[in-house]
Amino acid sequence: MLGGPSAERDVSLRSGSSVAAALRSLGHNVSELDPQTPGWKLSRATDVVFLALHGTYGEDGTVQAELELLGVPYTGCDAAASRVGFDKALTKQRCVAAGVPTARSFVLETAKTPWPMGWNPPMVIKPVRQGSSVGLQFVERVEEWSAALTESLRHDSQVLVEEKIIGRETTVGILDDKPLPIVEVRPKSGVYDYRTKYSVGATEYFCPAPFDEATSKRVQAAGLAAFKAIGGRDYSRVDVMVRPNGDPIVLEVNTLPGMTETSLLPKAAAAAGIGYADLCQRMVELALKRIKN
Repeated sequence: MLGGPSAERDVSLRSGSSVAAALRSLGHNVSELDPQTPGWKLSRATDVVFLALHGTYGEDGTVQAELELLGVPYTGCDAAASRVGFDKALTKQRCVAAGVPTARSFVLETAKTPWPMGWNPPMVIKPVRQGSSVGLQFVERVEEWSAALTESLRHDSQVLVEEKIIGRETTVGILDDKPLPIVEVRPKSGVYDYRTKYSVGATEYFCPAPFDEATSKRVQAAGLAAFKAIGGRDYSRVDVMVRPNGDPIVLEVNTLPGMTETSLLPKAAAAAGIGYADLCQRMVELALKRIKN
């Protein structure tokens, strides 16, 4: 399943096309289904649904719940974990409850909110339920607050406001409930937003990330702990900032990470010796295992 109705439709189409080509190269019979509108139907011959959807509907637990009603196995996290992972505020609550290190934050619902007392810039504002950095705003000065809040609220009825963590930007891929080598992300513009994520050559990637062994283990442990805190299964990708002293700070959990040519989970898998097609195959096998169990 690829495409769908979300703001991330174009990226999802690219992810899905890459996955379909890889699975066909392994000899699988693959059909592509774009659930852009309600009323889609699966072929009766479907053994497993590979979810290459991103954003609302595909990543928020909705399609997962629909597939569970149909009794068809699908790749990735279940409906409950997807709903939590897609909601940045719920993810934050689960991480705090589980003792996972995360940035301090609060949720807002109106653009007329004044600058919060007791907080200093820089800050980050994100729609609570969006992915791929859609609506992401950085507030470096107090006078930027109102415009940034208004822009972020265009993409959702709630936004998460958190302190901006200064440090190195990394992501921890999880496969079969185990952490993969860390990917460090260094956008040439200094900001890892929607454009730099999906423009070839706009960002430098280092995998395995150049940390000492002790720091690497701490970052991987934080990523895995966040994955478990939301009830994740099979695979995900956890974004983690690393402070200059090596402390990891979890930003969010991506339950259906991108599978395009610039995507980070395939990079992490490659560093672990797992090629792209093999990665897709493993994702399918993890879903099929649930039939046997």
